[in-house]
Amino acid sequence: MWERRYGLLEPQRTEGGFRLYSPADEERVRQMQRGIADGLPASLAAQRIDLRSDTERQIFAGTSPPVIVRQLGDALGRFDESAANTILDGALAGLSLATVLDAVLLPYLQDLGSRWERGEISIGQEHFATSIVRGRLLGLARGWGAGSGLRALLACPPGELHDLGLICFGLALREHGWRIVLLGPNTPIETIRETAHGLGPAVVVVSSMSTPALEVVLDDLRALGASHRLMVAGPGATPGLADRVHGVYLADSPTVAATRVIENVSGTSS
Repeated sequence: MWERRYGLLEPQRTEGGFRLYSPADEERVRQMQRGIADGLPASLAAQRIDLRSDTERQIFAGTSPPVIVRQLGDALGRFDESAANTILDGALAGLSLATVLDAVLLPYLQDLGSRWERGEISIGQEHFATSIVRGRLLGLARGWGAGSGLRALLACPPGELHDLGLICFGLALREHGWRIVLLGPNTPIETIRETAHGLGPAVVVVSSMSTPALEVVLDDLRALGASHRLMVAGPGATPGLADRVHGVYLADSPTVAATRVIENVSGTSS
């Protein structure tokens, strides 16, 4: 059924009609089993599995992340959506998701922001690039709220319009079996509080590029931190600010931050 319905397996046939499965087929079956064990429907578990051939993976395996970053920047800089998506397809085929997040997308986005601040790219180029990358990230996030794992509630405070880093973090956390609820940019603190009260997430993560955006809602964050396990992230967050809101400061890359969340929750639970 998995072979027919999802194209998940590619066995060879013997003259007698028996299926001969490859190690790649076996690994896909194991990935399906893990997804279903996490509570995913079979259709969503299948969507999370990379069905590209070993040959396709090998084509991109030798391409270094800095080269991919440069290629992606060139494609998006000339508004070439097709080329950009092909480059991202290749990166996802040849590299782990953690590497794509840490070594490709975040460095690219940081460079994009720096170039925009220096006036080296137009507002149109910045908006176009951000739109394409955000769309791809949300495509990877499809179904990330399903399953039976612990739940994380992610949001940006009022006035913060950039949530790409937060989405990357959510994807990294999802790799560990967590369920993700993303409220996105410019979310009123009261909305975050009400949603957290209704869902009872294991953690609430508030991320901002700007420290003032967090400072202006400091009292509200402090109240949120008194009733929920609150974590603050992004370039605008600081260890001192986290202490003031009874929260945990998340630094470093999305994958490292995800590990920190898991350790923090496990340590508290024990």
